[in-house]
Amino acid sequence: MNIVLLEPEIPQNTGNIGRTCVATGTRLHLIEPMGFRLNEKQIRRAGMDYWKDLDLTVYDSYRDFLQKNPGITIYMATTKAEKVYNEVRYESDAFIMFGKESAGIPEELLLENKKNTIRIPMIGDIRSLNLGNSVAIILYEALRQNNFDGMNLVGHLHNHTWDEV
Repeated sequence: MNIVLLEPEIPQNTGNIGRTCVATGTRLHLIEPMGFRLNEKQIRRAGMDYWKDLDLTVYDSYRDFLQKNPGITIYMATTKAEKVYNEVRYESDAFIMFGKESAGIPEELLLENKKNTIRIPMIGDIRSLNLGNSVAIILYEALRQNNFDGMNLVGHLHNHTWDEV
């Protein structure tokens, strides 16, 4: 799986998303400009000691991203979409894009990718969820659809076993 952050602004969100990507074996793609530098301690703090294990690619621009990933299908997460995130079938190497926290993905890009725009349902006048939460919700649906391939499906107790009565 691939998570794409278009011009992320908040380092703690990106750090949190990076940690989720490490936990799921997902590649993280960051598209500049960003509202922070990658060496900021807020990123490392949110990503904890997992940041060194992150499969990360940084791009100069959206155009650079497209040139280096030709022919991909991009699912664009937006509150403006007509389709709910669980109504699509994600390939095992799907690219799921999220826009910057203050503005989301530009509407021009959404229109170019209309059939692949997805949303998380919400009630009332809530504008959006936290970016890290949105990534986790949609990423885990994509992983579920692919049978959590390569992931640990059974947890282990530290001081006991599940076989105990």
